[in-house]
Amino acid sequence: VIVTIPSSCQKDPFGQSSSRFVVRPVQQQDLSEVAKILAESFHLQPDFMRWLIPIMRMGIYEDLRNRWRSASPDYACLVALDTTYREGQAGYLVGTVEIGLRSANPWQPRTSQYAYLSNLAVHPASRRRGVAYQLLVACDRAVLAWGFQDIYLHVLENNHQARKLYLKGNYRVAAADPNWGFWFFGQPRRLFLHKNLRERKLS
Repeated sequence: VIVTIPSSCQKDPFGQSSSRFVVRPVQQQDLSEVAKILAESFHLQPDFMRWLIPIMRMGIYEDLRNRWRSASPDYACLVALDTTYREGQAGYLVGTVEIGLRSANPWQPRTSQYAYLSNLAVHPASRRRGVAYQLLVACDRAVLAWGFQDIYLHVLENNHQARKLYLKGNYRVAAADPNWGFWFFGQPRRLFLHKNLRERKLS
């Protein structure tokens, strides 16, 4: 899955008035930067807990490397690259997402599989430029190529920015975790979102 994406006319945070993005499968040399973007995307409260980020980054890197090494045909880690020239480098990584198959019934894994999207993250300097949405579009294409028509994902109920993005991408709430986690521990609920690809023809 390789998608070339013209950017919007919004100002590039690195000083460029326009740029281009390319979405492609992750490569081994990308894994460290992907782990960094994922670790920095976690909302750690209070702020002093951010000292955990380097530790989290190491764990995320090992998980990514293991998934990359043992990847099945029905798994993809995609990255978005900004192809504009910056600091002697063209094609620097600005976002990532993973898409794969999960089984609703562990006793019948092949007959109850569904496409599941996870770990969508964009570098803070490249947000609000359409990168995340284009990663979602690339996932749509991958899932259709696998012969599936539906995609699912989880999002926290209080993550309003992400929910707005998924709503734009035609995801709808299919289920929600019980409220007991919020009432007893103050934790937001997870929402289980669903998108049917037949409802919107991809260009």
